[in-house]
Amino acid sequence: MILKNKQINFMKKKLFSATLILAFIGIASVASAQTATPNVTKRQANQQARIAQGVKSGELTPKETEHLEAREAKIQNDKKAAKADGTVTHAERAKLHREENRTSRAIYRQKHDAQHR
Repeated sequence: MILKNKQINFMKKKLFSATLILAFIGIASVASAQTATPNVTKRQANQQARIAQGVKSGELTPKETEHLEAREAKIQNDKKAAKADGTVTHAERAKLHREENRTSRAIYRQKHDAQHR
């Protein structure tokens, strides 16, 4: 009978430990999800590639490239500022997506205007 009580207590401790571990993992994943911006990061990489291709093909002048790179740098700084407090709010995400959309249109317009380097 005493052996069974020890086994039960041991199992309770194991269950409690497992529950705590799962709780911490859950909290950590929620926290990282609140600060993660994978869509913005993916778009930044895509737009950097579009700018590089425009430079390589001669569709972008040095001045246009400088302007577009400055816009991308601003988005990067805004992303860092949004993550600074540990949570990226819906409004901050919307602002980042708006900036990405505007920059994407600017890249398209600059690549398709009549200027060449």
